[in-house]
Amino acid sequence: MTDPTPGQDHEVDPHDNRRQVLYWRLLARLFDHEEQPTLESASLAVVEDIGLPPALLDPQASVDSIVQRHPELAAEFDGLMVPEPESESDAGVRERAAEVRRAALVSKVLLNVFASGSGTVTAGQLSRWQSDAGWLERALGCKPGELRGGRSGGGSGRGVSPTGTGGRGTTPDLGRLIPGIGPELGAIEADLVRRMHLREVLADPQLAAQLTPSMSLIEQLLRDKNNLSGVALANAKALIRRFVDDVADVLRTQVEKATVGALDRSVPPKRVFRNLDLDRTIWKNLTNWSPEEERLYVDRLYYRHTARRTTPQRLIVVVDQSGSMVDSMVNCTILASIFAGLPKVDVHLIAYDTQALDLTPWVHDPFETLLRTNLGGGTDGTVAMALAQPKIAEPRNTVVVWISDFYEWRTEQLFESMTAIHRSGAKFIPLGSVTSAGRGSVNPWFRERFKDLGTPVISGHIRKLVHELKTFLA
Repeated sequence: MTDPTPGQDHEVDPHDNRRQVLYWRLLARLFDHEEQPTLESASLAVVEDIGLPPALLDPQASVDSIVQRHPELAAEFDGLMVPEPESESDAGVRERAAEVRRAALVSKVLLNVFASGSGTVTAGQLSRWQSDAGWLERALGCKPGELRGGRSGGGSGRGVSPTGTGGRGTTPDLGRLIPGIGPELGAIEADLVRRMHLREVLADPQLAAQLTPSMSLIEQLLRDKNNLSGVALANAKALIRRFVDDVADVLRTQVEKATVGALDRSVPPKRVFRNLDLDRTIWKNLTNWSPEEERLYVDRLYYRHTARRTTPQRLIVVVDQSGSMVDSMVNCTILASIFAGLPKVDVHLIAYDTQALDLTPWVHDPFETLLRTNLGGGTDGTVAMALAQPKIAEPRNTVVVWISDFYEWRTEQLFESMTAIHRSGAKFIPLGSVTSAGRGSVNPWFRERFKDLGTPVISGHIRKLVHELKTFLA
């Protein structure tokens, strides 16, 4: 074996150089407001050389517009950042050119979402950002709106890496990425909404039609609804209604998946043909088989049980409507209306900040309920407790769901009342957050005491609450 000649460089893979150029441009555009001409020209040469459209480098071009002009790229953007299962040998022979192409597409999505700029935002710009954020979510293996606490719930559970090249044991789980990515996307969207002259947009039906309802937009509409009138108010209500209906469709599906209770064997099966258990009927009558006639004589028909145990239950939902809990307020209002539509479930809804409001008369209509809320203000759970406690007529037949971050004014007094509910035999479920992304801060004082009480705080995805309620109501 001979030593390398002094000063001789190792051969550098040109694909690695190209990929580095694209990622250096990505970092430069994210963290430096001034354009780097050298990186721009080098990136353009790379993109053209690998057969991708130069529009990928145009900050004003949305992913939607690129896909419309180049439909073949849609499949590449979908699941772009979800690594495929691979063996260690496969990783060593992965085509370098494909990695350069992936780097160009990943850079486009990340820049369009995270380089949101500054200054006034138009309705069209917000709509384009929301579309690009949807493409990022799709690239991560999620549905559009899923990470931002919007319409869809639950991640795909697949591994994700920033470039889609995570190796064995190094690819982070999507479930751990969502708590970081989801809130960040929500914060960017909320900033864009704040920078938009929303009242002027709502007053113009053409501009309002460009808006896509999201949690950030709905929060702003709910905060500002008392300052709107005429066309602006009508457009705001239409956006809220669209968002409520979309979220309700998703949550209703989650509820329906687990609403079935245990079979009630004390109720005789209904003797109709659709309930006939043919397999059991044949098995039980096999002794009546006549070989000579090749005929089975049936003495008795057997039917399936279909009756379910449906015990009337009372569900009391108490929601903190302070500014930090808007996501939970929207989700739980909709969820309460869905449970209110189930047979033999008596649902009551209370919202509070420093004052409490009994929203039970409107619990079947989450749209009307949300219009009656007043987001913001301080937090005093004792006023809500004063409304909730008289509703507990039969403790063992009652579940109280309390949604808050529990940063309260009268902590000791409120916790004593919650302890009394728990010890009365009612099921008490404290929730720190009920968001689609699964995030939220909970007062550690309350968290520790709920844990000692045997009713730990549930924080995370809304499906956790659905599961808890279905277990109790089944």
